[in-house]
Amino acid sequence: MGKKIKKEAEPQPKHAFEPLPIESKNAATVILMLQSPEEEVLVKALEAIYRFAEKGDENKSSLMALGAVEPLTCLITHDSKIVCRNAFTALGVMVSDNDVKRLVKRQNIIPSIITKLAPEEDVVIHEFATLLLAHLSVDMTCKVQIFHNDGLEPLLHLLSSPDPDVKKNSVECIYNLVQEFSSRVAVHKLNGLPPLLELLSSEFPIIQQFALRTLESTSKDRDSRTAFREQHGFARLLEFLTNKEFSDLHVEALKVISNCMEDTESMQLIQENGGLEKLLQFLTTPTAHDIQATAVKAISRAAQSSENRKILHEQNIERAITELLAEENDSIRTAACQAVSAMSKNQSSSDTFRQFDGIRLLVQLLNSEGNEVKEVAAEALSSLTYGNRLNAYAVYEAEGDKLLVQLLQNGSPPAVVHATAVLNSMASQEALRCSIISHGAMQALLKPLHSTDKPTLTNATQAVAALACDAEGRTELKNVGGLPQLVNLLTSKDDDIRRNACWAVSVCANDEPTATEMCRLGALEILQEINCSMSRKNKFSELALQRLLDSNLSVKYSLTGRLFPTDITTDGFYDPGQTKDGQRVPDLEDIAKQVINQHRATIAVNGNPPAEIIADPHEKVKQESPTEAHISSVMSSKGSVRTTSKSKAKGWQEDENEKNEDERKPQQEAVVEKPWTLPYDAQLNNLIKESFKSVLPLNDEVEMYSTLAKLVCDAMGGPVDIEKQHDFLWELHLSELKVEMQSNIIPIGKIKMGTYYHRALLFKVLADRIGLSCSLVRGHYNRAWNEVLLPSTTTRATGFYPHLQTYIIDLMHKPGTLMKCGTPAAVQYQTI
Repeated sequence: MGKKIKKEAEPQPKHAFEPLPIESKNAATVILMLQSPEEEVLVKALEAIYRFAEKGDENKSSLMALGAVEPLTCLITHDSKIVCRNAFTALGVMVSDNDVKRLVKRQNIIPSIITKLAPEEDVVIHEFATLLLAHLSVDMTCKVQIFHNDGLEPLLHLLSSPDPDVKKNSVECIYNLVQEFSSRVAVHKLNGLPPLLELLSSEFPIIQQFALRTLESTSKDRDSRTAFREQHGFARLLEFLTNKEFSDLHVEALKVISNCMEDTESMQLIQENGGLEKLLQFLTTPTAHDIQATAVKAISRAAQSSENRKILHEQNIERAITELLAEENDSIRTAACQAVSAMSKNQSSSDTFRQFDGIRLLVQLLNSEGNEVKEVAAEALSSLTYGNRLNAYAVYEAEGDKLLVQLLQNGSPPAVVHATAVLNSMASQEALRCSIISHGAMQALLKPLHSTDKPTLTNATQAVAALACDAEGRTELKNVGGLPQLVNLLTSKDDDIRRNACWAVSVCANDEPTATEMCRLGALEILQEINCSMSRKNKFSELALQRLLDSNLSVKYSLTGRLFPTDITTDGFYDPGQTKDGQRVPDLEDIAKQVINQHRATIAVNGNPPAEIIADPHEKVKQESPTEAHISSVMSSKGSVRTTSKSKAKGWQEDENEKNEDERKPQQEAVVEKPWTLPYDAQLNNLIKESFKSVLPLNDEVEMYSTLAKLVCDAMGGPVDIEKQHDFLWELHLSELKVEMQSNIIPIGKIKMGTYYHRALLFKVLADRIGLSCSLVRGHYNRAWNEVLLPSTTTRATGFYPHLQTYIIDLMHKPGTLMKCGTPAAVQYQTI
């Protein structure tokens, strides 16, 4: 055998490329390498980008500027697992930068990321894929994308991953997703509560925190709370709360329980498991302020249900809450006030807070420096005093009305709303109302009445109505200048504000001076316009208009042409004639300032003599007025009409005596021009006295009406033949009186030749003074008449009550004749 010869190596092909190790310190070069088809190059380039990005945000921004994001989003779906994994790590680190995150969002890679959450994928891919989703899920659009691409279910499965980073990223992403309702509901349907509860046992606080926050969000849904009960979630949470090592997370756990306590079923279960006792420990045991405050908030949430309030009341929760009102920490006091508001919807709890001196503590909180504490303290007092007179009185005893009035002037809008609500509740008691007014409540209400905030305006007008229900309150409102704004609120476009303003006006219109002032401010015209609108009128606007008219009979008669028996005329009444709808009835003083003209004279009533006319007031009354004893003896033999007569006669005497008493006081010399006053009508005064003497002693009602009618007829020129009315020159007489007095106003007693409407008005005035019941009705063409109700002589009585018939009294032709309404004689009297 020959010698063995060494075989020579075969030469390499000419087109082959020698392996080239690359080292680069330029990021742009590395990014170019991401386009390489070689796996090894891609892996090394991705590792380099990951290490570079991990060093800081500035590097992430520069990589994005060099165009690294687009190729990275493509490489996460690479066939090579190692390339895919490295792409996820690089992109996962970079996405914490907001600019990178916005760019990634535009690449629409969420479906690709979700496919990598499958169980068979590498744990590193799971870690950075969930990290990417955690960052992206902050955005609402991405939340929707993840949900609609079925990303929630694999994320819930990954909560059981052995890797803590995967757990943390997954639960963070789920927490972001459940801020949206659809995902929140889906968690319990996908059986996600058990793995979330398991995370409470994690050794990593950040995982526990995200698990609790996710449970808090999901427990806002009723079905989720039901599932939570079925999974024994309360037991897990109570166990968590008893562990002092987790005290930094107790607030988060209490928030979950707070949601769950809304349901009565959950509340009962918590009670059975000792959860309420544990909550009471958090309330009563000094601990971190935020934990105490959160525990109180849980009580407030639970107290939204009436059944839960009963359970809490049985646990004597009011004592613990009241003690917290005295704490120095604002967050605790705020939460305690809110709990009082919630619990006081239970009447027993409301009384219990008063018994534990909680009202006094709440009143003290109205002096707090913090606006929020003032607001919630006022809100708690509002709840406690609503429909509870004893609690309202307790606020008064604690001198809370003064602080509440101060709050009207310098409080925030919510504080003002609650303060006015408390004052409304207190004002139903006279002593409390007087105290509130004495502290300047009407002045303080001016600012809220000018507010643009609807709740503030609504409550402020209610407070005005509550405080103006007596003369003192109305006078105070008028004196501080509150009437113009109240009238202005009648024009509000808001239905509630307008309705409340109408109610306040109707209350304020209960006395003549206030009603007159509101009429002067245009309230009457505004209400007339409102009541002509089908969309704006309401029962309060109708009531307000009626009250204004009832308190200003001159305006009522001018506008409506009718006064009822209950409308009692007094001195100062005047008849300017019929006023058309939409026109304003002129004031008497304005009429007095006019130069005499050819228009219809205004007839005025003023039969009360001024003091200077009476030398000896007592002697005057004794000689000319019917004695009290005489009136009493007459009244004893009369019916109900006579009783009214007595009260009217007595009132007339008392008014005169009262004025005479005032005139005996020392008078100061006037330093300014006296205001205009209606001239005294001596002739009317004489007619009033005559009616007392000749009419009041009579026993028969018909005789009384007839006698008074003859008295009126004689005073106004006597009977007038119905065929010769044109010879009765009453118009010339009235013109002469106007010239004589140099005024368009004529006192009714001066008229010696009066026609229908003069006589009807005089009859009404005299009848009102002696207590006879009658109406005054205006017709057309200078006609007016009086209507009276008398027992019918032709209709059988029903039961104990006689059948009443309306009659018209003849004052012109056959004075004293009673004509049944509707008969030809009555119709002839009413019309031409």
